Amino acid sequence: MIYEYYKDDLIHILENMDTGALLRELKYRNVLNIDTLLARKKHMTKASFSHTLLQDIQDRGREAVIGLWECLYALQKDHPHPNLLVVLEEISQEGEGLVDQILQDELGHSLTPQLRDIQKKHKQHLMERTDTLVEHRPPGTTLEPQRFLINERYVNLIVVSTDRFRQRPQNELIQTGVTHEECLKETQTRLEHISLNRLFRWNHQSQCVPHAVLVSGVPGVGKTTLMLKFVYDWVTGKHYQRFGFVVFFRFRDLERLREVSLEEMILQQYPYLESQIGDILQDPKSLLFIFDGLDEIVHELYFRSSKLSNTKQRSHFGEIVVSLVRQSLLKGCSVLITSRPTRLASVDTGVFQRIAEIMGFLHEDRLIFFNNFFGNEELSEKAFHYVQKNDTLYTFCYIPSYCWILCTVLSMCFRAQPTISDQLMTSLPKTVTQLFVTFVSNILANHSQNKDGGHTARELLTSIGWMAEHGVMNHMIVFDERHLESFSVRNDNHLFSSFMMESGQPPDVDYTFLHLTLQEFFAALVHFINYNADGLQKTLDEAEFYKDGRAEIFLRFLCGLSDSSTRSMLKSHVGELSIQAARHAIAWIKENIVEKLKAVQSIEDKTDLLKLFYCLYESRNKALVSQCIGSNNVDLSGISLTPLDCSVLSFNLQCCKGTEEVNLSSCNIQSEGLRKLIPALHNIKSLRLYRNHLTDSSCPHLASGIRNNQTLRKLNLTMNNLEGPHFRDLMEALTTSQIEELHLDNSHLTDSSCPHLASGIRNNQTLRRLDLSGNNLEGPHFSDLIAALTTSRIEELL
Repeated sequence: MIYEYYKDDLIHILENMDTGALLRELKYRNVLNIDTLLARKKHMTKASFSHTLLQDIQDRGREAVIGLWECLYALQKDHPHPNLLVVLEEISQEGEGLVDQILQDELGHSLTPQLRDIQKKHKQHLMERTDTLVEHRPPGTTLEPQRFLINERYVNLIVVSTDRFRQRPQNELIQTGVTHEECLKETQTRLEHISLNRLFRWNHQSQCVPHAVLVSGVPGVGKTTLMLKFVYDWVTGKHYQRFGFVVFFRFRDLERLREVSLEEMILQQYPYLESQIGDILQDPKSLLFIFDGLDEIVHELYFRSSKLSNTKQRSHFGEIVVSLVRQSLLKGCSVLITSRPTRLASVDTGVFQRIAEIMGFLHEDRLIFFNNFFGNEELSEKAFHYVQKNDTLYTFCYIPSYCWILCTVLSMCFRAQPTISDQLMTSLPKTVTQLFVTFVSNILANHSQNKDGGHTARELLTSIGWMAEHGVMNHMIVFDERHLESFSVRNDNHLFSSFMMESGQPPDVDYTFLHLTLQEFFAALVHFINYNADGLQKTLDEAEFYKDGRAEIFLRFLCGLSDSSTRSMLKSHVGELSIQAARHAIAWIKENIVEKLKAVQSIEDKTDLLKLFYCLYESRNKALVSQCIGSNNVDLSGISLTPLDCSVLSFNLQCCKGTEEVNLSSCNIQSEGLRKLIPALHNIKSLRLYRNHLTDSSCPHLASGIRNNQTLRKLNLTMNNLEGPHFRDLMEALTTSQIEELHLDNSHLTDSSCPHLASGIRNNQTLRRLDLSGNNLEGPHFSDLIAALTTSRIEELL
């Protein structure tokens, strides 16, 4: 029973640990004959091997199962995977009570016949609310959203233990996107991967079974979907039957309430519970309250103190939530809250015994999503391959709703062309701006066929654009009738419902854009539809003033729309878009980049410069990039650069001819990032890659960049770790380059590197200055190096 209870955990642990060490331990303890397993392992993925291994052990019976636990216990010191530590700790903490806990999670508490009947009714009600996922369909296929059974369409979301929202100076989508892969690597070594059935089980960090859990996630990453799946799994008996009753609230619905008691709050949403509400609340330990979307309410919740202790006492709903979390109300109940990360910086999160973050999709989950969406292997493969090759688009694919927009746009493009030709593939969107322009233009094309009365697309895009901009600048994603009225937004046609989602019942209806990024796109687009010089300048000043990243994607869209070919896709639907707005955006970016390039000193300056490079990248304007950067030095030293940052930087540098110096020292550039930069090396005269943790595996990338390079004159690779078999590649490439100055000091080079150094120096015609200080070159091959130096053209040796 215990083995079955932990099977999902064990599969995840085996997938992320050194299975070779486990197999050796199993053999040493005579738990399993591993010879046949080893033969099969060569032809299996880690996932299928983990399943097979666990099944083989289970088939061998109780002794083998106990043997596996003993092996894992013995291995925990050398292989301290967080999930393994948690499982072993939970078993030792719960002791003999573990079986009771398992039975309670499977069978639940004993209830009176009356409570059993009302629970059945409640589960049926929640089943109807959670058993289907609604997916908006690409415009032109059907006006009705498509519905899928949750178990058919749900793709696993990665949830990890973290409190990363504490440091988020950037736009939260971007910040999470660039740390996504890094974080997923950490889940294999340092972060606990939390499955749904683990949210209310033993937490290693707080050393307790949590009663208050906080789950954060960026817009569109699947917080609400995760909660629906959680409730659905409870309803269907899959987990947590220890909770007799689960009640689910959306914060935005509670926002409309006046002063209420907890009982009234529950009965407003679940009136059929009225006859048994007193008995239900009598057993707090069997109650779970879920509150979704803390970021969607206006009022701050102060978790530092609570006042309520009576379920009939009336107060603001926020006081009720705080009192449940702090346990002054219904001591022993459990609470689960979701929120965007930005809201949590001001929340006293110390009252929660578990804080987790939804990291979204892994690579294979993205592929599953594409397959589900297209339902056609050839189409989904082509679409996914295209997106995977585009760093910018692929980086955002960790967000499910972003995957939906990408798939929607690509399916529109594929539908428009009967055959998927190379020409079609090259015409697909390459930037985020082009992606959203294509998305909106296809919706507008569909709208024009539907003849929605006299209300023009231009009028609607103007009104929702100003509302969108107001929301972006004020951190607002939920709008109501008052906002619609204030911005003259009409919601009585199909076009409105193609862009915005409606929820709630009149008169308490609220509206959100299909995706936060769509809201940011409309906020930028409105300035091209209804240009006003003073208005745009005021917005630009405001955007620069905010340092929390709220306007970062908005600014990228503004610069992306300055490109005439990108804008032209919308012309037939909304008429001319302002050339003056484009010129205004171009003037703004020119002024800012020139200023930042000259004054770059602090890390903040360099981060701002990198953000502007993203704006240039969106503009696709090579002449503009060349004017802005020119032959100026580019200094991004000291800020961590992701592979996507390197890709964007590479695009910009390739647009320039003869950039004097690019300083990327201490940027933590990994091998993948270096590979993205290689095409730009032919336009750089001096490159500093000082202290970047570059290793021998980076040498082939560096070699391809400097081989036959006629531009690069100085290369600084100080304080890296270049020793290894691939160092030869770098030295061979040196012989055909034009490099005059090479710094290899403190690069962990040893005697075994001397023959390669000697070969590179002997055959090079241009090298005049070489720094090899701080290496350990002593040994039998050192004489090769000396011999090469005596015949070289080197004038200065350090």
